[in-house]
Amino acid sequence: MKRKVYFLVLLFLVAAGYASAQDSKSFYDYQLKDINGKTYKMSDLKGKKVLIVNTATQCSLSPQFSGLEQLYKDNSDKLVVIAVPSNDFGDKEPGSDNEIKNYVEKHYDVTFPVMAKTSVKGEDENPLYKWLTEKKLNGVMDTKVAWNYQKYMIDENGKLVGVVDPKESPGSDKIMEWLKK
Repeated sequence: MKRKVYFLVLLFLVAAGYASAQDSKSFYDYQLKDINGKTYKMSDLKGKKVLIVNTATQCSLSPQFSGLEQLYKDNSDKLVVIAVPSNDFGDKEPGSDNEIKNYVEKHYDVTFPVMAKTSVKGEDENPLYKWLTEKKLNGVMDTKVAWNYQKYMIDENGKLVGVVDPKESPGSDKIMEWLKK
């Protein structure tokens, strides 16, 4: 009888661990559509640090595009900045992908990757943002996207290592310290 109970408990623990492992995915398992409609694979970023930022061109924080571009240019050997336009906060990104692309190129000379507009919260939340915000998927922390220009830091191994508040500049101490590691 003891063996049977032990076996059932062991079987349950193995099954629970397997289900938990199935929930957890790697950052490199995800992909987005870029602003031109092409597939952008996170697996192509192995070995680089990644800063993912939900953006909105009509937001009062949109001048951060300049800081993001400078950060990208200054650290392009080890960092990829990815803009993810979203209209989830205050209707601050009402434009089409083409309008967004033209705006960031004209006003900020953006050269880092800009993705197609997507949702970063709610029922139609992009799967990558589910990974960024749910500990059961990323294995590190639960977070909530607070507003436009929230920054997620991913290390060279695809691990989520931190989140930077929307109002903090791309050149904040937190980001600069992370880049030095």
